[in-house]
Amino acid sequence: MKTPPPSDSAPEQASPARQGIQSVELAMTVLQALEEGRGPMSLTQIATASGMQPSKVHRYLVSLARVGLVAQSPSSGRYDMGPAMRRLGVESLRRMDEVALVSEHLPGLRDRTSHAVNLSVWGDHGPVVVRWEYGAHALPITVRVGATMPLLTSAMGGAFLAHLPVQVTEPVLCAQLEARTLDTATREHVERIRATVLREGVASTVGGVIPGVTSAAAPVFTAGESFPLVVTLVMPARGVTERDVADLSAELLRSTRAMSEVLGHVLERRRP
Repeated sequence: MKTPPPSDSAPEQASPARQGIQSVELAMTVLQALEEGRGPMSLTQIATASGMQPSKVHRYLVSLARVGLVAQSPSSGRYDMGPAMRRLGVESLRRMDEVALVSEHLPGLRDRTSHAVNLSVWGDHGPVVVRWEYGAHALPITVRVGATMPLLTSAMGGAFLAHLPVQVTEPVLCAQLEARTLDTATREHVERIRATVLREGVASTVGGVIPGVTSAAAPVFTAGESFPLVVTLVMPARGVTERDVADLSAELLRSTRAMSEVLGHVLERRRP
């Protein structure tokens, strides 16, 4: 059930730390309705999506249009994002350091799971580890920051295989396998990895790169056209049951979805 928008006639919150201007919050509700509509919308559509009366929404649209956050088509009368909104979006993307933003969430994931966590990005030769947070459990070996990992045998490699275009991953995979082209068996193996990761949301390996280590990896998506980042949980295989891995993978997936939202990626959109 959709939470009703705040009333602009409601009294301010009692705590000074939580006080705000509710008319601003209502204006944001209108802008979110436009954003989730994914195209020009009529007044009726915006009112329905925002849960407010059309007359009330119209007043907000007039003010938003005056400052350039909303624009109305002279021919159709429909509303869409305005020039000021586009400038804000471009500047926001320019300022965003995706690795730094995601890195801020890694210690929390480590503390919730008690296991090591790393962050990888796509490099010229495959997945590259750029952050590593040590957990409470000893590992037989750790991977240094800056290391390039294999695509077929690492969990992070599986995540990248599932979410990057084949044209991007295949040349790297051929180079890692020292093959001019991929044989049929390898292509079928890659397709099985891709299908499993897309179905389950998480790539996992046991002893794929480091014997005695179980890993689970999930992507963090961005708002633009950039390649996703990948967060990996690294656990000692001994003492970790299949149920443990399932629970930890679920926590990893929840965390990476939250990280994706921080980067501006919308996982599910509400229909207007």
